[in-house]
Amino acid sequence: MGEPAAGGAPRGRRLDLRAVPSMMIAWIAALACGALETSWCLVVAGTLAAGGGLLLALGYRQRRTAPRARTVTVTFAVAGVLGAAVAVHCAVAVSKREVGPLAHVIQAGGGVVMDLLVTDNPREAPSFGHEALSQAESGNAGEGRWMVSAALVDVTSSGTVVRGSADIAVLGGEAWRNVHPGDRVRTTGVLKDVREGQSQTAVLSASSAPQITGASFDIRGPAGLLRESFLNAARWLPGDAAGLLPGMVIGDTSGLTESLKTDMKTTGMTHLTAVSGANCSLVLGGFVLMARCLRLSRPVAAILASCGLVAFVVMVGPDPSVMRAALMGGVGLASLVGGWRGRSLTFLCLSATMLLLMDPPMASNVGFLLSVLATLGIVLLAVRIAAWIPPRIPRWLAVGIAVPLSAQLLCTPVIVALQPQFTPYALLANIIAGPLVAPVTVLGTIAVPVSAVVPGLAWPLIAGAGTCAALVAATARFIAGLPGAALPWAEGFTGVAAMAVFSGLTLAVVWVLLHPRTVMVHAGDLHGRITAWLERHTEPRNVGSGRAARGGLAASKVQDDEKPNSQAGGDRAAEDCSRSLSRPGEPP
Repeated sequence: MGEPAAGGAPRGRRLDLRAVPSMMIAWIAALACGALETSWCLVVAGTLAAGGGLLLALGYRQRRTAPRARTVTVTFAVAGVLGAAVAVHCAVAVSKREVGPLAHVIQAGGGVVMDLLVTDNPREAPSFGHEALSQAESGNAGEGRWMVSAALVDVTSSGTVVRGSADIAVLGGEAWRNVHPGDRVRTTGVLKDVREGQSQTAVLSASSAPQITGASFDIRGPAGLLRESFLNAARWLPGDAAGLLPGMVIGDTSGLTESLKTDMKTTGMTHLTAVSGANCSLVLGGFVLMARCLRLSRPVAAILASCGLVAFVVMVGPDPSVMRAALMGGVGLASLVGGWRGRSLTFLCLSATMLLLMDPPMASNVGFLLSVLATLGIVLLAVRIAAWIPPRIPRWLAVGIAVPLSAQLLCTPVIVALQPQFTPYALLANIIAGPLVAPVTVLGTIAVPVSAVVPGLAWPLIAGAGTCAALVAATARFIAGLPGAALPWAEGFTGVAAMAVFSGLTLAVVWVLLHPRTVMVHAGDLHGRITAWLERHTEPRNVGSGRAARGGLAASKVQDDEKPNSQAGGDRAAEDCSRSLSRPGEPP
C-alpha cells in the first residue's frame, strides 16, 4: 500500500483491481449453481465460457488500438472462464447427488449398512436439524453428537450392495469421537439429503457405534493425536483458560462453557475461538523470522515457512477460513520471494477464487464470507486508518486500533443479518484482547507438538499461553457485563442496510475526529463557495430594481427636505404681515 503520506493517506502504487471481477463472478456462479440442477449448471457454464471467449477475441483485436480497454476486456474474459469452471464443478457435484450411487438409496429411504473410510478428525456437532433427528432415532438424546467426514466404500440397502465414490457426512453419538482418519468402519443408519451449501453427497444419521474393520495411514491421524495430547495437557488450567486456550490455538471449542460463549458473542470476540487469518499469519511470520535469524536464503526461508504452514493447517483441520488464510499466505510468500509487493488485494482475490474452484459450496459458508470480508477490510482500510492517527500515538497502538476497526466495519452488516443485535463495545474488547492473541497463538502452537513428545517441557508454554487466554476470557466477561453491551437491532434487509450506513458514518466520524484542522479548512472553503454562489445568483436579478429604488428614495428625500423649508418660509411671511397690521405707526 505504500508509506503514509504527509496528508495522512497512504502513498504508493495504485490499488490493483484486476483480480476482483474473477472473484466476484466465481462467487456468484458458485452461489447460483448451488441451487440449480445439472442441466442449468451446464447452461450457466456455457454462457460464461462463450462470453469469456468473445471477450478474449475482442481483446486480441484491441491489442494495438486500445491497450487500456484491452486490459479491461481481458480481465472480464478471464473472470468469465473461471466462472464457467466453477459452474462445471457444481454441475459435476450436483450430478453425483442426482444420478450418483446413493441417489436411489436416499429416495428409497429405510436403514442401510455402510462401509466407510474416515477422512477427517471428529468434530462436535450442534443438536439441530439432522443431528436432532438422529439423536431421536438412536435413542441417545442425552449424548453429545459428533460429525465425521468419510468416503463411501460400499452401502447395503434392501439386500443390494452399491459401490461408488461419494463423500459422506456422518452424524453419530459419543462413540464416533474415538475414530481417526484412515480408519475403515462399518455402521448402520439412515441416509438423508444434504443441506444447501454442503459439499458432501449425503448425510448418514448413524444409529450404531462404529465398528472398525481396518486402518490405513493418513497424515491427519497423527495430527488428531497431537490435538488430543494438547487437550489433555491443558486440562490442568483453571477456569475459563482450560476451555478457551484450545479454541484459540487449534479451534477446538468443545471445552468452552455456554456462559463464556455467550459473553464472547456479546462482545464480538467469537472469531478468536476459530483458527483464521491471524493465526496463519503469526505462524507464517514466526517461521520466516526464524529462518532469517538462521541467515537462510530467501528461497529456503520460503520453503521452511510453507512447510510449517502446511503442518499447522493439517494440525488444526482444513476449515474454510483456515484454507483461505493459508492459501493467501502461500501466495503472499511466493510474491515476496518473487519481488512482488503491495498486492494484498490481488492475493486475497486469487486465494478466494482458487478456493471456490476447489470447493464451490464454500461460497455459502458464512465463516468463509466473514473471513474474506475481515481481510478485505484490513487490506483496504487498516493502513489508511493507521495513517490518520497522529504520530504522537505509538505505531503499535495505532495498528492495534486500525486493524480490528477496519475488519469490524465490513463484517458487522453480515453479523447483524445472522444475529440482529448491536455490540457497541466490540471494538474496545478486540483492542484490549489484540495484544494477547499473539502470545496465545505462538506459545500454544509450539506447545502442541511438545506436549506429545516431551510433556514436561510443554508446561511453561501452556502456562504462558493459558494466562493470556484467561485475560482474554476476563475481558469478554467484564465488557459483556457493562450496561448496553448488547442492544437490539432491526432484522432482515433493513437491519443490514442500516448497519452498512452506520459503518460508513462511523468511518466518516473517525476521519473527522482525526483531521480537525483539515475539516476546518474545508468548512471555511465550503462557506466561501456558498457565499460566492449566493451573491452571484442573487445580485444580477435585483440590480435594476435596486438602482431605481435607490433613486426614488433620494428624490423623495429631497422633496421631503424642500417641503418643510417652504412651509417654514410661508409661516414667517404671515407672521410679519400680522405684526405690521398690529402697529400702524411703524413703516411696513
